[in-house]
Amino acid sequence: MTEELFRADSYLKQCEATVVSAGPEGILLDRTIFYPTGGGQPGDSGTLTLADGRAIRISDTRKGETGILHIPENPEAGLALAPGAPVTAILDWERRHRHMRMHTALHLMCASVAGDVTGGQVTAEKGRLDFDLPEVTFTKEELAEKLNALIAADHPVTARWITDAEMAAQPDLVRTLSVKPPMGAGPGANKVRLISVGEDAVDLQPCGGTHVARTGEIGPLTVAKIENKGRQNRRITIAFAE
Repeated sequence: MTEELFRADSYLKQCEATVVSAGPEGILLDRTIFYPTGGGQPGDSGTLTLADGRAIRISDTRKGETGILHIPENPEAGLALAPGAPVTAILDWERRHRHMRMHTALHLMCASVAGDVTGGQVTAEKGRLDFDLPEVTFTKEELAEKLNALIAADHPVTARWITDAEMAAQPDLVRTLSVKPPMGAGPGANKVRLISVGEDAVDLQPCGGTHVARTGEIGPLTVAKIENKGRQNRRITIAFAE
């Protein structure tokens, strides 16, 4: 399986890696900083630079059966890569960092809206969560004020691992009804990563995504829309204010 360097450090912008295999389905490396599509967060893009200086443009990253697949923009670009070939993986950092900021912002929304999450999505410009709520009792402006106060407080965002058994014993930590917590991972496997916002746990839940180190890094947000998507489904969309 691919060593997932982004789990331990979301701020790594490049790394050295070795090709395990390459084919029409993508390029498999022994280690990577590229996050694969999952949990509502898009897969990373960037480049793989070969020893001779050639660069293979990566347009997407996905989970494969045996590891993380880096999808070339040109499907034939990776076919000539031989197992054992060294490469330098380089992220499209600005895009990834915006994903980190927005993903962390959605955790703040979880802390600000009382209701289980039934769906969600992260992009480089905006993000949204669907909540199991019979009605909305706040305005867009009130929610934006609450979110921006949490951002301005510059809470630390930290990660720690617990065992799958510990996770199973604390089902109240799971806010997402549509996505199972990312269990069976972590150092030594059979673990799940908890993301904690704030020293007093403003938000605490299992999550495999990438996040910023402090909420102040998110920057100002606006609440773009609050929509009814069913009898008890309320979709809230937020966006960066800049």
